[in-house]
Amino acid sequence: MAKSGAILYGFWQSSCTWRVRAALRLKNIPFEERVVDIVKTKQQSTDQFRAINPAQKVPALLIDDQTLVESMAILQYLEETRPEPSLTPGTLMERVQMRQICETIVSGIQPLQNVGLKRSFETLEEYQKFTKYWTLRGLQTLEELLQKSAGKYCIGDQITLADLCLVPQSYNAVSRSTTDLKEFPTVAKLYKTLLNEKVFKETHPEYVKNKL
Repeated sequence: MAKSGAILYGFWQSSCTWRVRAALRLKNIPFEERVVDIVKTKQQSTDQFRAINPAQKVPALLIDDQTLVESMAILQYLEETRPEPSLTPGTLMERVQMRQICETIVSGIQPLQNVGLKRSFETLEEYQKFTKYWTLRGLQTLEELLQKSAGKYCIGDQITLADLCLVPQSYNAVSRSTTDLKEFPTVAKLYKTLLNEKVFKETHPEYVKNKL
């Protein structure tokens, strides 16, 4: 595999896959996306995919003759090996703010929206109630953090890893949990702005689904 190219194993609707897909686009890294259906056919549970990612989750990224897993680890690898354009802000405090936002999303919201959680609930209604409650709590935290850091984007006027986390999770909140972002005006404003950016248009789940 050439250093400039990559293979992204993911699912069009996966927020974690979207983060990586957007980073690859922003950094102008050529890549092929291979679908792993984690909903209908549960391809993540096959021996073939287990050989790619023992955790049986998406995404996985084959790049530089290495297979990388866990979206945030992948994003950090791309930042360190391909630092331009940078997705990390320049000052220490801005970097701390970015990491706070990322951590709130990847640890406090995304795992609790995971479709795999459905099996732990007796009814769909219980699952939806659970995910909506924790999504709202996470969004309230984000709203307060973003009021201190946001400019045009999550951290000032530079697209960073925080934006790559915010957009997919906001999309999930609206599409899966039927959450009204109007309760969180800063989140809503940023989400609307970012959806109009070329990178998020071209990596949006519906756009990708129609191309696959």
